[in-house]
Amino acid sequence: MTRNRAIIEPLKWKNFSGTGPVAVMTATEPDLKSMLSLSAGLNKKPANLYNSNLYTPDNSSEFFALSGPFIGAPYAAMILETLIAMGAEKVIFLGWCGSISPEVSIGDIVIPTSSVIDEGTSRHYKKESDNEFSEVDGSEDPIVRPSSYIVDRLKTALNEKKLLFHEGMVWSTDAFYRETRDRVKDYQEKGVLAVEMEASALFSVGRFRNIEVGAAFVVSDELSTLTWKKGFRKKRFKDNCKTLHRAISALCSVL
Repeated sequence: MTRNRAIIEPLKWKNFSGTGPVAVMTATEPDLKSMLSLSAGLNKKPANLYNSNLYTPDNSSEFFALSGPFIGAPYAAMILETLIAMGAEKVIFLGWCGSISPEVSIGDIVIPTSSVIDEGTSRHYKKESDNEFSEVDGSEDPIVRPSSYIVDRLKTALNEKKLLFHEGMVWSTDAFYRETRDRVKDYQEKGVLAVEMEASALFSVGRFRNIEVGAAFVVSDELSTLTWKKGFRKKRFKDNCKTLHRAISALCSVL
C-alpha cells in the first residue's frame, strides 16, 4: 500500500470553511454564469481554484458550492480532488456534448449511465482491488459508471419537471480534433449517445474516493452524419441549458 500511496495529496485550504457536501462543476463559462445567477446564497467573490473559480455558500440559504470553467480530464480531476478534500460528497457535473447517435439532437438533454474511457486520467484511479474496468460489449474500450444515486436523482428531478432526456453511454475523449469517422461509426454501433471530454475521469475519481458523482449534458453539436453540425447559438440549445440549470439548482437543495 505504501508504494502506491501518492506523494502529493489534495488538501483542504487553510482558513477555509469548506464547500459543504454538495458541489456543482461546470465545464463552460456560460453554464457557470447561469448557475451563479440562480444561486442567491453563493459568495459572489470567488476563490481561485487553479485557473478556475470556486463559489462557496455565503449563508445557510444556499445548498451547494459551484466551480468552473475547465476543460479536459486531467484538469477536471484536479478540481474534483480539491472539492472532495474541502468537503464535497455529492457532485453534479454540467457540460455540453456532441451527439453521435442519430436519435439525439441539438438541445437534447443527456444523462450518462456509463462512459467510455478514452482519456488518460482514469487509469490512474483504478483501485487495487479491481482486475479491470468494465468493458463495452467485449471491446478493448473500458467504461466506468457514475453514482447510481446521482443518476436516479437527476432522472427524478427532470421527470418531475416533465423534461425529456436521453440516458445511456457517452464517450469521453482527450482528443477533440480526433473524433474520427471510424471511431464515431464504431461507437454508434455500440449504442453510444454522445461524446465529451471529462465524464469518465470524474466518474473514476468519484469511484476511487468513494463519493457520489454524476453528470448531465446538453447537446451543443451533432456528429452522427459524420459531418459537424454546430448548434451553440441555436435557441433550443440555449433554452434547454437554462431549463437544466434550474432543475439542477432545485435538486441540490434536496441531495
